Amino acid sequence: MSAYNPVTPDDIRALVRIVGPAHVVWKDAEKLEACSHDETPDRRWAHMPEAVVRPRSADEIADVLKLANRRRIPVTPRGAGSGLSGSAVPLHGGIVLHLDRMNRILEVDRENMVVVVEPGVVTNEINEALRPAGLFYPGYPMSLESCHIGGNVAMNAGGAKAVKYGVTGRYVLGLDVVTPSGEVVQLGGKRVKDVTGYDLIQLMVGSEGTLGVFTRITLRLLPLPRASADLLCAFRSVAEAVRAVPRMMTRGAVIPAAIEFMDRDALRAAAEYLNEPPAAPDAEAVLLVTVEGASVEAVERDYDALGREVLAAGAIEVFVADNRATSERVWRLRRNVSEALSLLSRNQSNEDIVVPVAEIPRLVEGVQALSRKWGLFMPCFGHAGDGNMHVRIVMDPAWTMERWNTALPEVLKELYLLTAALGGTISGEHGIGHKRKAYVPLVLSEAHLNLMRAVKRALDPHNILNPGKKFDL
Repeated sequence: MSAYNPVTPDDIRALVRIVGPAHVVWKDAEKLEACSHDETPDRRWAHMPEAVVRPRSADEIADVLKLANRRRIPVTPRGAGSGLSGSAVPLHGGIVLHLDRMNRILEVDRENMVVVVEPGVVTNEINEALRPAGLFYPGYPMSLESCHIGGNVAMNAGGAKAVKYGVTGRYVLGLDVVTPSGEVVQLGGKRVKDVTGYDLIQLMVGSEGTLGVFTRITLRLLPLPRASADLLCAFRSVAEAVRAVPRMMTRGAVIPAAIEFMDRDALRAAAEYLNEPPAAPDAEAVLLVTVEGASVEAVERDYDALGREVLAAGAIEVFVADNRATSERVWRLRRNVSEALSLLSRNQSNEDIVVPVAEIPRLVEGVQALSRKWGLFMPCFGHAGDGNMHVRIVMDPAWTMERWNTALPEVLKELYLLTAALGGTISGEHGIGHKRKAYVPLVLSEAHLNLMRAVKRALDPHNILNPGKKFDL
């Protein structure tokens, strides 16, 4: 017997009273299907909701959760649906709580260097609004033009510039949260320091919608860099490229804003997708390095130092992009790698394993060995500066679906065990959701899992908020 009740006509009437008839979807297969999946390529991870509700305020969210908690109906929070782990997928049906209407930038506080936003704001719009104030929000991920800030906080999203600035959680100063039982709680605020009680903000950050629903987010800001430049560094081998990463920061004495890695396959796929000639056609791998600073002179000093180190590490060419047009050209390649690889096959798995930076060479060597062992195309790219590498596992066109579905779990297990042996873990930014849930015991002990289960049960005793994600109760 299911632990949950189905959504009934009486429930729909109650939801309509809360948010209005225009903002409740029920018995409309096409509209419901749009909320049944995220960007995970494999539709086996999809699941249809019974209803979609689009609230406009914290009070409406609270009323929805009170109803769901009373009726034992599962609720799945959802933003842009741009995730890659199934976190926003309604695994047990029930209600999808779509937060796209809560999309206002509420305040830009220049004096306190914070911005207050609702969860449905597209992340890119935040920096567009901050630019006139000479400020910026550094915690954005690669999908900044489509993802919502609420989802970024829920996943503790990273991104290209995490190597210098850190991930989303570093910038979250305040959260207004609705608990699974429908209580509205304000955590933190505009203050930078706060040790009054447990750090519940960081508990909520990265919780993937399992502990609460965000209604208002206060983000710390930094001064907008006045100058930047990019280096495209080409190498004859993957090993030379990845070994150059720690060398740049230790011997060059400069922390770049970004260090992105692309192997030859990823680079060529992006160039073909953009219908451009391949950058560094003789390279087996490239590093895309971004330097930011307070002046052109400071940036030039930094990229000169980094350029010397990558050449000493074996780079065959270093191309400097020091204006907007040339920087955009090299960054377009990196931004479009994922989309380009997605066109190769409908059957693939996009992983975002993470290891200590110094272990990147051994990780990439291990991935190449797995690729040879299984006879699968496994290009690598990602955020080399913080050890977060994306591995795309692409089905051999000659394989049957039965062979693919049998082999993929074993390939993933070997990949994750390799990662764990290097001191890493199975996700750096995409999250666990239900796509990676079965593999969590490979990297977390039972005692660790029991601590997380205790937190979940304390905050959500009926397990109605995004059930079936991250771990099993």
